[in-house]
Amino acid sequence: MTTLLTEAEAKRIIDKVLSYSKADEMSVNMSGGRRGNIRYARNAVSTSGESTNLSLAVTAAFGKKTGTATINEFDDASLEKTVRRAEEIARLAPENPEYMPMLGPQQYLKTNPYAQSTADMTPDFRAQATFDSIDPCRKKNLTAAGYMEDSTRFNAIGNTKGLSAYNRDTSVEFSVTVRTADGMGSGYATRDVTDVSKLNTKDATEIAMQKALASSSARALEPGKYTVILEPAALVANVDASLMTAMFRSMDARAADEGRSFLSKKGGGTRLGEKLFDERVTIYSDPTNPEVPNGAFSGDGRPQEKVTWIEKGVVKNMPYSRYWAEKKGVHATPPGGNFIMEGGTQSLADMIKSTEKGILVTRFWYIRPVDPQTLLYTGLTRDGTFYIENGQIKFPVKNFRFNESPVIMLNNLEALGKPVRMGGNLVPPMKIRDFTFTSLSDAV
Repeated sequence: MTTLLTEAEAKRIIDKVLSYSKADEMSVNMSGGRRGNIRYARNAVSTSGESTNLSLAVTAAFGKKTGTATINEFDDASLEKTVRRAEEIARLAPENPEYMPMLGPQQYLKTNPYAQSTADMTPDFRAQATFDSIDPCRKKNLTAAGYMEDSTRFNAIGNTKGLSAYNRDTSVEFSVTVRTADGMGSGYATRDVTDVSKLNTKDATEIAMQKALASSSARALEPGKYTVILEPAALVANVDASLMTAMFRSMDARAADEGRSFLSKKGGGTRLGEKLFDERVTIYSDPTNPEVPNGAFSGDGRPQEKVTWIEKGVVKNMPYSRYWAEKKGVHATPPGGNFIMEGGTQSLADMIKSTEKGILVTRFWYIRPVDPQTLLYTGLTRDGTFYIENGQIKFPVKNFRFNESPVIMLNNLEALGKPVRMGGNLVPPMKIRDFTFTSLSDAV
């Protein structure tokens, strides 16, 4: 059986599973697809692979008692056995006081997070993309290490209340770190796309090469508060190194209501409707955005919507679970599948030219929370940190440890550049005043 099922093929299996149900309610979640990858280090490929998977999860409910069973075999006997297993687990489970009845039919936006060019990727294509990254490094006596992963997936859900939804999507993620021969200079670049025809690994690597060559012989600057220009990779790169993603994921309504969030008020209540950021800060989610398209439904089947979270610095919305929304008597807005931050028209070069004194940060690394109620985080700069004076990059500087909150950061805006795709989101480079560096790091 193919692991990338059409909507009709997935629905046929889901309907069959639901027909076996003896529970009060039952839902089925089916997913599958193909994932490919290639990894290289010291200018040579170290691993390459491709995997496929197809699985199905059944959740049965008796009142507020639920049980889930999963399977990757799809003959009738195995499917029915999985249903019985889910029902058995549900009967033995304690009641969940926050259980919500399953959703009925929903209306979804039309989204298109799928590109045939990505679905058609081959090992030869990955090898060529890797060669395009390694070859220019070899020619300049530089060393490249990188990773590229592509995926083509589908997800389908259905339940005994009549809910039915299907999504397919593709993605490609690429990152490369380039080091000088003496190991003293390091540069980094990352890209992610839905459509692989928009990915150019050579161009991305050229940027990492330039940073590596420019960052050797770094000088030490005293820690303190500096004007910084943060490239998009310093704002949204991955889960461990993303100040903006950390803030976006901390906007949950329940956490705010329960006093556990930066959106909590002292003494009770939330800061919904308050102006917490610079008026240039507007952040929203939109699953139909052509640059960062996303699936049309969330994990529990709720429709993804275009939602404005922050508008001109004012907190406009917060994500709610269905349980918490019912408890509070509000619309159950699901977390956004992406976030889009409005910016300006300046390029990174324009922002550098307008800076009298400051520091250019390529990216952050190993970010960890210090205080969730103020969103204070600590982490390190890495792979290209430079001192700017009179509108020009003067010299590389040793890396810093920082202590900073994205809330404070977004109140100290000097300028916003043109948004670019990063980590499945759109985020602009930012020029920030009084960014706090607390100590030096010997890391390259």
